[in-house]
Amino acid sequence: MGIEGLRSADIAAPTPVLGEYGGLLDLRPGRVTELTGLPGSGLTRLGLRLLAAHSRQAPVVALDSRGWISPEAAWETGVIAERLVIVRCDDPVLWPRVAAALLEGVRAVYAEVPERVRDVDLRRLAALARARRVAVALRSMGDGLPTGVAFLRLRALGVTWEGADGGHGRLTRRRILIEATGKGTAGTRKRFEVEDEGTDVVRVVSDVVADQVGHT
Repeated sequence: MGIEGLRSADIAAPTPVLGEYGGLLDLRPGRVTELTGLPGSGLTRLGLRLLAAHSRQAPVVALDSRGWISPEAAWETGVIAERLVIVRCDDPVLWPRVAAALLEGVRAVYAEVPERVRDVDLRRLAALARARRVAVALRSMGDGLPTGVAFLRLRALGVTWEGADGGHGRLTRRRILIEATGKGTAGTRKRFEVEDEGTDVVRVVSDVVADQVGHT
């Protein structure tokens, strides 16, 4: 496990998410949002983007279980550099204690959950988040979170890349089709697209045709 306190020069404030479903991309104090989907569908970037608004007010943490999260990726999504801490932990036994300690001192957390973390530990973590009013996004590296942990579940159904033709060219834009379910949607199922141009601008696209899922 390692901890990186990060500083840099001026970082632009994040652009607000727009559109009918913009509220579903806001981490809510005391609530757990689950991110799920296939690798390569942009969930790490989305998870970091969820920290951006909270980083304007207080420190935020990315709990990295794979060793892949870079500070530059977080800065690009609008996270304030001076308020970002990256913690690395891939031990399923130690991870719950690390996560619980972080919830005692920060405003928002994006955490990758290693495989074999016990369901009871995840439920305790959700209860602690409610008690401490910490906004939490959890991305499971296993089979997903147990029932009752997540207030909102965001599942990436597919991703479409633009700017490359026949395997050549520069990737300029990415659209992720997301399905939202859980108490955060009042029990309904909502689908929308998020457009990402590679900067800190992340937009909800209106009038999406939900059946048109791109290639992952």
